[in-house]
Amino acid sequence: MEFSLEHTPTWAAATLFFFTIFISYILKCSIDATGTWLKRRHKISLYDAIDKLKEELMILGLLSLILAVVQRPISYICIPTTAADFMLPCSKVHDNKTNSSSSGHCASQGMVSLVSQQGIHQLHIFIFVLAVVHVLCGVVTMVLGRAKMRRWKAWEKETATTAYQVANDPMRFRFTRETSFGRRHINLWTTTSVYTWARCFFRQFYDSVDKVDYLTLRNGFISAHFSRHKTFNFQKYIKRSLDDDFKTVIRISPFMWFLMVIFMLIDIHGWYSYFWLSFLPLVIVLSVGTKLHMIIMEMALQLDKQRTVIGAPPVQPNDDLFWFGKPRLVLLLLHLTFFQNAFEFTFFIWIWYEFGLKSCYHENLGITIARVTIAVVVQFLSSYMVLPMYALVSQMGSDFKRSLLEDRTRKVLRRWHEDVRRKRRKQHPCKNTASFHTQDSRISMQTTA
Repeated sequence: MEFSLEHTPTWAAATLFFFTIFISYILKCSIDATGTWLKRRHKISLYDAIDKLKEELMILGLLSLILAVVQRPISYICIPTTAADFMLPCSKVHDNKTNSSSSGHCASQGMVSLVSQQGIHQLHIFIFVLAVVHVLCGVVTMVLGRAKMRRWKAWEKETATTAYQVANDPMRFRFTRETSFGRRHINLWTTTSVYTWARCFFRQFYDSVDKVDYLTLRNGFISAHFSRHKTFNFQKYIKRSLDDDFKTVIRISPFMWFLMVIFMLIDIHGWYSYFWLSFLPLVIVLSVGTKLHMIIMEMALQLDKQRTVIGAPPVQPNDDLFWFGKPRLVLLLLHLTFFQNAFEFTFFIWIWYEFGLKSCYHENLGITIARVTIAVVVQFLSSYMVLPMYALVSQMGSDFKRSLLEDRTRKVLRRWHEDVRRKRRKQHPCKNTASFHTQDSRISMQTTA
């Protein structure tokens, strides 16, 4: 028999209340300390991501609070037994024993509760597990992504060496297929679309980001946006860009909440919907990875039409290389992948905790193992391979994020702008300077954006 607080010792209630407050305060201080540390290290994008995470946790907390407040009124909402037997996640188990567990208010009318108090409590647990798993998946994503990008720092340092500058001499004339970039991507079979897509598909597993690809895309990005500043630190810019994209990946948008409702709605016994849906993140992440490698391949094929190059291979950033000309569409697909994968982990852990590993939700243990395995594979592929690859290849769009430029680069651009304005005034001392002021204002807007 369960007792209410009326018959519970005060020391027991106070002890439980104390530890609840203590743990909550420790978590809050940990999040605030992490945000302060990121702000001191000038990692503004990650600091904003922490704020987004706090917003999501607040929403999850409000959901749990609302369910706690309306728990008893909801259990008093009665529905016919026939409606309760419709769209069940497990096989029908309603009998006299089950009906007797309904609230007396509904049982007296020959009906059952819309959702019992026990069911609402289990939803509380689900929300808590979702919050924890969502945070852990975000941490794993950033750790694996940073680990993948760690060697890019050495490649960036190499661009300042004499050997690199000699190998990429602006006056050096070469055939496109003689360059390292050309030899890597161009051969007799690259004109065949099936071979090209198949090659890009398998390349993401064993050679996701190669040194020559990084250096070539770096040169193309700098040539397109900073033609006179070859010392631009491309690796730091990508790192900031990845931190900024992490804000999108970590958040749960209203559309994602709607998808969660759909996932829960179609979890009907016999449909095996969660098994088929578990393949969706895998298909998306493999398609995105293939497309990102295909973009590099297409840039190589465009260079091959020129036959010859001077200096480093001059790849041209262009939005048309991406699906529908929108580079950000790839990030939204990755966002969907991360969310559904976190939901997959959450659902498995919640079922295991609440109902046991061999519950009716896991009638087929082989399917359960397959779902968890797919989720682990997707988490690794998306975090360690695809997301860093996106951070690199997405720079091949027509625009770049000026707000992510470090302060030193902004100062260099402003200094270059002032030098240009000073030279123009010296060359045209008597000419009306109105047009120069107009052009100067445009440059200033770009460098300060």
